[in-house]
Amino acid sequence: MILSYDFHLHSCLSPCGDDDAYPTIMAGMAKAAGADASALTDHNASRNCRAFLAACEAYELIGLTGMEMTTSEEVHVLCLLPSLEAAAELEKYVRERQMDIRNKPDIFGWQFVTDENDVVISEEKRLLITAASISVSATPDLLASLGGIAIPAHIDRSSFSLLSNLGAFDRDMGFPTVELSTAADPKALVKAYPALSGVPFIVDSDAHRPGDIPDITHTLESDGTKPEDIIRALREGSGLERL
Repeated sequence: MILSYDFHLHSCLSPCGDDDAYPTIMAGMAKAAGADASALTDHNASRNCRAFLAACEAYELIGLTGMEMTTSEEVHVLCLLPSLEAAAELEKYVRERQMDIRNKPDIFGWQFVTDENDVVISEEKRLLITAASISVSATPDLLASLGGIAIPAHIDRSSFSLLSNLGAFDRDMGFPTVELSTAADPKALVKAYPALSGVPFIVDSDAHRPGDIPDITHTLESDGTKPEDIIRALREGSGLERL
C-alpha cells in the first residue's frame, strides 16, 4: 500500500516547540495535511508520544513513537521506534548520557508533558536539547537493537546535520535512508556529495508549531499498517524517492 507521511513533528515538550503544540494537535494537523502515517520526535525525549498515539488512533492515523536525538557530534538523528516501551528505553539511555543542565524557559522555552486531553501533567526541568555522549556512528545499531531505525535528520541544513558537522556521507555508516528538509535541492546535494547518489530519502516538515505542517505529497510503500511495517519499509527504502 502507498502511504503519505510526516515522520518529524515536535510538541510542547521540545523547548523550541510552541507551547500550544500539544501532541494531540500535532497529530490532528498531520492528518489534516494528508498524512497516513506520522511520528512525534521531540528533542531527546519521548514522553508526549503516549498522547500522540492516542490522538493518532482517534484520527485513524498510523502513529510511530520516536525522538530527535542529538549525538556527541551535535548531529541530529531522527529515531523511529515501534512502541512506547522501546521509546522509553531509548529516552532512558539518552538521558543517562546527557549533561544535567537545568532548563531556562525564558531563554530556551518551556518543556511540557501533556496527556491525551491536552492537560499539562509535568514540566521537564532538565534542558533537553543538549548533546548526549553517543556517537552518530553508534545510532544505527542502537536503534536496530530496539526494533527501530536511525535516520540522519535534515542532512541538507547548515547546522546540526550529518553533512554540516561531519562533512561527508558514507554508506558504511549504516544509515539506509536519510532525511531532507522541505527546502532541499536533491540534485544539488548529490552534486556536492556524490556518495549520496541512489540513497533513499524521506522529506519531513520538522514542524515545531501546528501551522508548520505543509500539504503532504511524499509517500512510501508498506506491506502493512503496523509501526514495524513502516520501519521495515524505511529500512528497505520501499517506494521511497532516491537521491
